[in-house]
Amino acid sequence: MSSNPKRGASSGRYRRWARRGLAIVAAAGAFLAIGVAPASADSVDRSDQYWIDSGYGIQKAWEVTKGKGAVIAVMDTGIGKGPKDFSGVTDGTDVSGVGSADGRTPLGADQEKNHGSWVASLAAGRGDGTSDGLLGVAPEASLLSVSLGFPSSGSTVSFVDQVAEGIHWAVDNGADVINMSFTTNTKDWDPSWDEAFQYAYENDVVIVAAAGNRGSGTDMVGAPATIPGVLVVGGVDRQGEISLGASTEGITIAVTAPSEKLTGVSADGSHVEWNGTSGASPIVAGMVALLRAKYPDMNVDNIINRLIKTANPSVNQGDEVPSPDYGYGFASIGAALTADVEEVDSNPMGSLEEWIKVNRRAQADNVEPPKDTSKVKALPPIEKAVSHENPLVPTRTTLKFVSVPAAFVLGMGTLLALGILAFRRDARRVKENEHETQSSQSPVP
Repeated sequence: MSSNPKRGASSGRYRRWARRGLAIVAAAGAFLAIGVAPASADSVDRSDQYWIDSGYGIQKAWEVTKGKGAVIAVMDTGIGKGPKDFSGVTDGTDVSGVGSADGRTPLGADQEKNHGSWVASLAAGRGDGTSDGLLGVAPEASLLSVSLGFPSSGSTVSFVDQVAEGIHWAVDNGADVINMSFTTNTKDWDPSWDEAFQYAYENDVVIVAAAGNRGSGTDMVGAPATIPGVLVVGGVDRQGEISLGASTEGITIAVTAPSEKLTGVSADGSHVEWNGTSGASPIVAGMVALLRAKYPDMNVDNIINRLIKTANPSVNQGDEVPSPDYGYGFASIGAALTADVEEVDSNPMGSLEEWIKVNRRAQADNVEPPKDTSKVKALPPIEKAVSHENPLVPTRTTLKFVSVPAAFVLGMGTLLALGILAFRRDARRVKENEHETQSSQSPVP
C-alpha cells in the first residue's frame, strides 16, 4: 500500500499535448442511457434497488463503511442542486463553456440534462430524508460535479479538451474515483488524454468507465473504456445474464454490475427507471469509494485488484475468466472489503505508461518530419564517431578512401599530361623535318 503524496498538486502541472488528432465524439455514442422511462415518486422506492440486497454485497459492505471520507467525481451533464439526495455534493466545475461555475446546472436536451443526476444518485445518493428513499452505493461519500457538454449542449469547448481538463480538476480537488458514463464509439483516443489519464493514475485516482450499450450502437467498447488501467464495467440484467441491449463486449471489461431496471433521481427530484452501463459504472464507482473509505492509503493497482480478485464469475463464462462479456465476473464489494487479497505491484487492467512508450513511438515513426525545421533539435553526436586523433596524420580510413584514390588519380593525370606533351613535341619535330626536306628539293629561281 502506498500513500498519496501528489494529491492536491497544483494544476500548473497540466500540460496539454500538441495536437488533438481525432474527432472523438460521435453523437450516437455520447451517452449510454437507453430505455429511460420516467416514473412517479410514489412508484419508485428503495425496494426497487434490487442490487443493494443481492449478491453484490452492498448491504454487507455497509456494516463496514458507507463511504465517509471518500470522494467521487462525476464527469457528466451536471448534478442537480435542489434534491436532498445530492446534499453530498461538496464542489464542482464546468468544463463545457456553457454551464455554471459550480458544475450544477444540468446541460443538454431533456433526457441528457438529467443523466448526470441519475449517475450521481446511483453512486452516492443520500436519500430524500424518508425511510425508503433511494440510496447510492456509497451514501456517505462526497460528490464532485464536473459538467461536460455533449452534442446537444451547444458546448464551446471540444470534448477532447473537456475530458482532459475535467480529469485534472477532479484530481486536484481531492477525487478518489472518477466516473465516466460515456463512450466515444472508437477504440482510439486523442494523445492529449494520455497525459490526463496518466496524471490520475500517478495521483492514485481510480477511473471507472462504462463499457457502452449495443442498444445505442456500441457493438464493442470504445474510449475511454479502451484506455489501459481504466476499470471498465459491463452490464447485466436482474438475473445476472449479460444485457443484450444495455451492455456490450470487449477484452478490457473488468467486472459487471446491474444495467437494467435501474432507479435514478433527476435534477428536479423526480424518479426514473432506466437502463444502460451508464448506471452500472457508478454502481462500481460507489464500490471503489467504499474501498477507499476502508483503505485510504491503498493505491490504484490494489483497489482495482481487490474488485477483480473477489468478483464472482458467471456460470455462463465457463472457464473463460476474464471473458469479453463478463470480465472477471460480478463485482462483489462485500468480499472486496473483507477478503484476504495478496497485494500487487502493477495495475491488472494494464499500464498506460507502457502503452504510450510502444504505441506513440510507433505512430511518431510514421509521421512526416515538420516542414519548419527551426524547432527541430539536433541529435547528440554518436559516441563512437568522436575522434581524438591528430588531424594532420592520415588514418587508415583516410588512406583507404581519400589518400590512395587521390594519389592514383593524380598519378594517372600526371602521366596523361606528360604523354600529351611528348606527343605534341614529336609531332612538331616531324613537321619541321618535312619542311626542311621540301625546301632542299625546290628549284632555284
